[in-house]
Amino acid sequence: MTDSTPSPLPGSDLLPVLLRIAAALERAAPPARPAPDFAAADAFVWQPEGRLQPVPRVNRVEMGLLRGIDRMRDILFDNTERFARGLPANNALLWGARGMGKSSLVKAVHAEINAKGTLERPLKLVEIHREDIEGLPALMGWLRPDPHRFVVFCDDLSFDAEDTSYKSLKAALDGGIEGRPDNVIFYATSNRRHLLARDMMENERSTAINPGEAVEEKVSLSDRFGLWLGFHKCSQDEYLAMIDAYVARYALAVEPARLRAEALEWSTTRGARSGRTAFQYIQDLAGRLGQRLD
Repeated sequence: MTDSTPSPLPGSDLLPVLLRIAAALERAAPPARPAPDFAAADAFVWQPEGRLQPVPRVNRVEMGLLRGIDRMRDILFDNTERFARGLPANNALLWGARGMGKSSLVKAVHAEINAKGTLERPLKLVEIHREDIEGLPALMGWLRPDPHRFVVFCDDLSFDAEDTSYKSLKAALDGGIEGRPDNVIFYATSNRRHLLARDMMENERSTAINPGEAVEEKVSLSDRFGLWLGFHKCSQDEYLAMIDAYVARYALAVEPARLRAEALEWSTTRGARSGRTAFQYIQDLAGRLGQRLD
């Protein structure tokens, strides 16, 4: 007598196990990251895990206190304002002497444009740190569908030997097949005009089969910035004008002769005249006077 009970389908006894595995994988998977709330602030910092952290209060200097960089200030302001209004504008590289207000200018321009109150939506500032530059394409993907317009800003950007993350920057600035998002512009500050150390470029030239092409690939990174703004060391008169502007802004009570002598001594002992040096002196002066810089 034969058994008429149908035999199970091959592998059917594994189906419950596979379903349990699939359910476990779904529970283990991280939840979908919520879209950024761009109404939370006008400035954000890109985090390496792929999150935008709102910055409720930006550390910035007022536009009127930035002295000795009038031409660069006007050019960057005009470029940014055109972009904020939906008109064509260029990525910008602010390069040159340390402490001359490159990053301060970017933040001041952003604040000044929003303060005018003429935009349909406020302009957003997003800072990405140098060490997170490889996440720039992902950041562009986050910003592309949003109706706001964004200035993506990287301070003190440069690349050293064996550092290939510059390729992520080139890809983001070119935008690949999609092109750079219309609502994003990229601003960077650097002490180097070409973003690369001179010895790095010389090494490329000496070891490559075609030295010209090897160097050209890396130097061409700077070509992605349509706007180059050079910042140079300030003169003594410009340095003292910065000091006077800060003293007037914060109503510091000090004799002009004493102010001049101390300010010049301060710059001499530090071997530099710059906006940063001027503000450091003002902080020291205000502390000695018992006055706050509010």
